[in-house]
Amino acid sequence: MAAEIKHNLSAVLYDIDNIQLEHRDIPEVGDYDALLEMCCVGICGSDLHYWKRGRIADFIVKEPMVMGHESSGIVVKVGSKIRHLKAGDRVAIEPGVPCRRCLYCKKGQYNLCPDIVFCATPPHHGNMGRYYVHPADFCYKLPDNVSLEEGALLEPLSVGVHACRRGNVQVGSTVLILGCGPIGLVTLLTAKAMGASKVVITDIIESRLEVAKELGADYTVVVKPDDSEEHLSEVITELLEDMPSITIDCSGFETTIKLGLKVTKPGGTLVVVGMGAAEVKIPLISGLCKEVDIKGCFRYANDYESALAMVATGKVNVKRLITHNYKMEEVVKAFNTAHTGAGNAIKVMIHCRSEASLYKNEI
Repeated sequence: MAAEIKHNLSAVLYDIDNIQLEHRDIPEVGDYDALLEMCCVGICGSDLHYWKRGRIADFIVKEPMVMGHESSGIVVKVGSKIRHLKAGDRVAIEPGVPCRRCLYCKKGQYNLCPDIVFCATPPHHGNMGRYYVHPADFCYKLPDNVSLEEGALLEPLSVGVHACRRGNVQVGSTVLILGCGPIGLVTLLTAKAMGASKVVITDIIESRLEVAKELGADYTVVVKPDDSEEHLSEVITELLEDMPSITIDCSGFETTIKLGLKVTKPGGTLVVVGMGAAEVKIPLISGLCKEVDIKGCFRYANDYESALAMVATGKVNVKRLITHNYKMEEVVKAFNTAHTGAGNAIKVMIHCRSEASLYKNEI
């Protein structure tokens, strides 16, 4: 089947501010792979970083790279060893494939695998194209009541699941979420689904906080430029009638990490999800004296099935996050919208399929 496909239009990052559309070859389908017709690919903050800065930390774009990792597709063909998928199945794609052999993989912490191959993380290509080959065991079949758009959003939702698990969110937890971008919003959805009794979320953009209210936030706080750490701590504590037991920082700024350390209840947990500057200055001793556990959160591991179950059962509604939709041919416009936030953009979705789609009626 792969040999018959001639049009694999893909979004390729060549340099800063330089994304081009071009046809790429399709890799051969191995025994344990699946060839997918790509359907929906969301634009992530990391995509924007590579586009505007050419790097994230030590991951540097040195050669042309296909973009995209928040994705779903339809199976075209599977390898000879695959039994759980067949042509026509709709799937969500977990974009990070580990070595499966190292100690981290064996312990179930495969997100820490030093040899993980993650879509659209240099030097590895992403899947923002018409067709893509991926290991089949990292493709999750979607039930009939879950759309391909929702399937693509399982990727950011899995980050929220992992963050809440790192924080041990459970029934009765009081949670502070710092940052109301896409990751902050999926963390909110997850925290409420896991039974958090009170969730307060902060941001500088009021329109995003309005969406957070729609999605179940108990309280929202607009952060203004002249708001002091002391003032914000007082506001949050007053709203919750106590200090939060769990703070999840989805911004990664020095100011938000400092606020998280200050306002989190003694004996509580601060989970840092957002990645900002390589080095930040924080009042560490103050946090240590309160025995606040500071935890990192990197991607996810063994969280996709839970994310899918949350969507499939109606516990979580991610559809509200999608604010803009574009065809593959409009990819540059889509990236500009995601970057500028025009039209109160939250999640910008690329629809990859062509008029000659093999499965026209499946979306």
